[in-house]
Amino acid sequence: VQLQASGGGLVQAGGSLRLSCVASGRPFSTYAMGWYRQAPGKQRELVAEIVSSSATSYADVVKGRFTASRDNTKNTLSLQMSNLQSEDTAVYFCHVRWGLTPGYWGQGTLVTVSS
Repeated sequence: VQLQASGGGLVQAGGSLRLSCVASGRPFSTYAMGWYRQAPGKQRELVAEIVSSSATSYADVVKGRFTASRDNTKNTLSLQMSNLQSEDTAVYFCHVRWGLTPGYWGQGTLVTVSS
């Protein structure tokens, strides 16, 4: 299993970015797919997770600003981020899991929001 994340970069506060993740190695339609992030000096935290084609959960701090989506036909996961703030600065990781197994992680993509 491989997860390749992309789309990170430097953006001004209030701006937008779209992250993408391509998963390969097996069909992932029955897997939960999600985004986590880790800011400097902080623990990795869940940003958004899509458990099935329509059941999505978000961290409270990103609700209304971030939208996660997936395309099971292409094994892709996306995260549209809007109204980015400095506290959104972090390395963003895509993650897939089947049931309660630990799952797999991508390599991460850095998002830096300048104020």
